[in-house]
Amino acid sequence: MQKNASFDPGLTQQYTGALKRAIDENGDFNVRRTGATLRDFHLYLFLINVSWPVFALIVMAAFIAVNLIFASVYLAIGIEKLKAADQATSAAPFMYAFFFSTHTLTTVGYGNVYPSGVLANTISALEALTGLMGFAIATGLFFGRFSRPSARIGFSTKMLVAPYGDGTSLQFRIVNRRTNNLLELTARVLLMTVESVDGRMQRRYAPIEVEREQVLFLPLTWTVVHPITPSSPLYGKTAGDLAALQAEFLILIKAFDDTFSQTVNARNSYTHDQIVWGAKFKPAFEIAESGDLRLEVDKVSVFEPLKTLQRLE
Repeated sequence: MQKNASFDPGLTQQYTGALKRAIDENGDFNVRRTGATLRDFHLYLFLINVSWPVFALIVMAAFIAVNLIFASVYLAIGIEKLKAADQATSAAPFMYAFFFSTHTLTTVGYGNVYPSGVLANTISALEALTGLMGFAIATGLFFGRFSRPSARIGFSTKMLVAPYGDGTSLQFRIVNRRTNNLLELTARVLLMTVESVDGRMQRRYAPIEVEREQVLFLPLTWTVVHPITPSSPLYGKTAGDLAALQAEFLILIKAFDDTFSQTVNARNSYTHDQIVWGAKFKPAFEIAESGDLRLEVDKVSVFEPLKTLQRLE
């Protein structure tokens, strides 16, 4: 294997212990940030990137919190300032104030409870303004989350060591799990290993050349193939060799989304224990009776075993 100590894709060459993996199975980098300050926090980026259930909880919590604050303010100035609520029993004033707040914040304004006096009307006007601005921000966030282009590329669950010509190859397969068109796809593969350099353990990176680095379209599946030749950093390696090196294959897929007219990316990685030796992928599409090609997206990972292969060569 050719060694190039200066090459680092951005994941550092330092090694101080066993690393679970560089890229998680969901495509996120296995990096946990600490030491950030409040100035480093960007609320918009957080709300755009957080999961949908968490986003819904945040919106609901913010709605309830704002109404609780204004309901408390109405109680503080006197419940008698809210007409039709001043006749409430001792247990009901806060509920009247809370629901009046929700009507004002959302600008529904049923009219069954209404403010009286300059102070109460001023607070109601401020709350109405808060509601208009708050819902405008929430609407923008909803639109940003829905309209953000993203790739939903499905990766095979395993890499395969399969026969290739007179030798062998390392393969994985991808499919577009959405119905949008992806164009001009490129695939880059890196091999990350842990080796001893001058008595110290260090991560090393080696580009993995693939048979076809680019395809123009992805209406079906794409099997990315790395032929094992004498120039390959994998040549002569066994499963035990890859395990000893803590080998991990880092995958970057880049494509042009025809729907949004923007470039999208997808990441994945395979560790040495996710390699199946001696297998090949089964077809994931067939020709229907009508003559159309029918793609079965859920079969991107389906393979069949072949003869046992002991070494990559």
